Amino acid sequence: MGKIIVRLDRVMADRKIGLNELSEQIGISNVNLSKLKNGHISAIRFSTLIAICEALHCQPGDLLEFSEE
Repeated sequence: MGKIIVRLDRVMADRKIGLNELSEQIGISNVNLSKLKNGHISAIRFSTLIAICEALHCQPGDLLEFSEE
């Protein structure tokens, strides 16, 4: 079964933005954003994905990757 890999950390590094700054911009707690960044989630709301894409000026495909295992 395949899995989704979250690449938020890579995009944040490319944009030179820290966890606290992104958290403030999108209105999500540091704890929840950290869980997302580290791939410790099983779902994400589209509204959260939209907010992250707007803040980081990226596409959902920049943040998520499908891997066949």
